[in-house]
Formats: sequence, structure tokens, C-alpha cells
Amino acid sequence: MKDYKLIFAVLTVAIVWGTTFLAIRVAVETIPAWFVAGIRQFLAALIMLLVLLSRKEFKWVGWKNLGYQVVFASLMLVVANGMTTVAEETVSSSLASLISACSPILVFLGSVAVGLQKFSFRAMAGVLLCFSGILFIFWDGIQDLANPQYRTGMIFLFCAIAGWASGTIFTKKFNIQSGNITLNLFYQFLFAGVVQVIFAFLFSENYNFGNWSLKSISAMLYLAVFGSVAAFFAFHYALTKISPVQVSILAYINTVIAIFLGWLIMDEKISAKFILAAVMIICGVFIINYKPGMFSKQKVE
Repeated sequence: MKDYKLIFAVLTVAIVWGTTFLAIRVAVETIPAWFVAGIRQFLAALIMLLVLLSRKEFKWVGWKNLGYQVVFASLMLVVANGMTTVAEETVSSSLASLISACSPILVFLGSVAVGLQKFSFRAMAGVLLCFSGILFIFWDGIQDLANPQYRTGMIFLFCAIAGWASGTIFTKKFNIQSGNITLNLFYQFLFAGVVQVIFAFLFSENYNFGNWSLKSISAMLYLAVFGSVAAFFAFHYALTKISPVQVSILAYINTVIAIFLGWLIMDEKISAKFILAAVMIICGVFIINYKPGMFSKQKVE
């Protein structure tokens, strides 16, 4: 029997996170990046708290579990999400999505290193094929990577994908996504929100609240409700069912969606190169993911 909840979770992660690159870019137009990231997580924590209180499920999780949530939040929210947001102050959303597409390679290698994933040349070939497709899409603009104005942004982006890969592996290794996902996410969002708002006041040169546009505020609200609450809940659920590599491979779908939105909203052209690259990405995803019963339920120990 097909796991429709898993399919819905996977689609949610793929589609929603594909839109967040553009939403972040819009938000940081008038709002300092650390404020975007911090307020986004605070609002997400508030939503989770309201859900928990309505269900009468709010409780203390214990110091050990709190430690797990803090580590996850540090890697996935403060480092990965926060640094991606800061990077998009100087780097385009398309370029940010390209660099983020490197994360499945790090997840695959890291999963092999800690024993979560068996090494196979087929899986590695699939990852490389996907990444080659992403590079093919951006090949004409690859020289922008050496542009001095992108250097700081690029450093933040590479730190971000390292944090994302580490957080994905850590989550699966220690099963911190098991139990009450809503409760776990509340503590994660709250911790990240506190840290990032502190960063905002420390590192933002100009945070004149009167300059924040309605468009940027709307994008930030979208990031909180959909990019954080909906997508992270779906992400946690997916990690209880499939491997970290299978979940992280959604980064490629996110990139395709980000490019499509660039065409739809920013009037960017979709060429024959784009179509060919999309075929390469789809083939790579199929090579990595295909195996009998790959979407069957797994027991969470």
C-alpha cells in the first residue's frame, strides 16, 4: 500500500523549499538578513506553540532531548538557513539554489562515513549526474562565481550546505525526529529565533524598521508559515521513512523550481539547455532512488 502521507511530505518539501530561494531574495531587499531569519523562526515557534497548546501536548522534553534539538537547530536553522539568507543579500536566488544543490553529495559521503548508507557506484553516479545537470543549467553564468561581490556570499553558502548536510545526517543518526515532531520543532525554532535575532542586532548595520516594505514583510511571513512550519514538519516526517540521501536529493527539484520561478516572475528564458539539464537531473534522481519498496514504511527505533 502506498504511503500517501510520505508522498505528500516529499512533495511539500520539494515544492515549498523550491519557492523559498525567491522569497528570501524578496525579503532581504528591505529587511536585514538576520532579522528575516530570526523573525521567521520566532513566528514559526509561536505557531507551533499554539498548536501544542490546542492539543494540550506542550511539555518539557528533558535536557538530553533538548540538547539534540539545539544541535539540530544550530546546524539546520542557524547555520544552513541563516547563512543562506545572509548570502542572498549579495547572491542571486538562482546561484544560491545552485550551491545548495551540492548538499546531497555531502550527505551521501557523510552517510557512508557514519554507516547510514552503503557506498555504491550507482548512487554516486546518480548524484554526480544530478549535479552535472545543475552545472549545465548555469554554465553560461559560472564566471559569476569569481566575482568579488559574491565572495562573502559564497563563503556563507558553502557553510550553509555543510551545516545542512551535517544536520540531515545527525537527525537520522540519533533519531531526533522521532516522538512529537511538533514539540521538537517548537524548541528548534525558538532556539534558532533567539540566536538569530541576537545576531541581527549585533551584525546588522542598518535596521530601520520604517524602511521595511510590505512586500518584504509578506515574503518573511510566507517563509515562516510555509518555508519553516509546513516544510520542516514534512522534512522531519520524511526522514522517519526514507534515507537522508533520498530526502536531500530534493534539493535538485528545489533548484528546478527556483529557476522556473525566475522564468515566471523575473522573465528569465528557458532554453534547450534547461530542458536537457532537467532530463539529466530526473535521470540522476531515478538512479539514486530506485529500489523495490523504497517508499515502504520503516520502523523508527
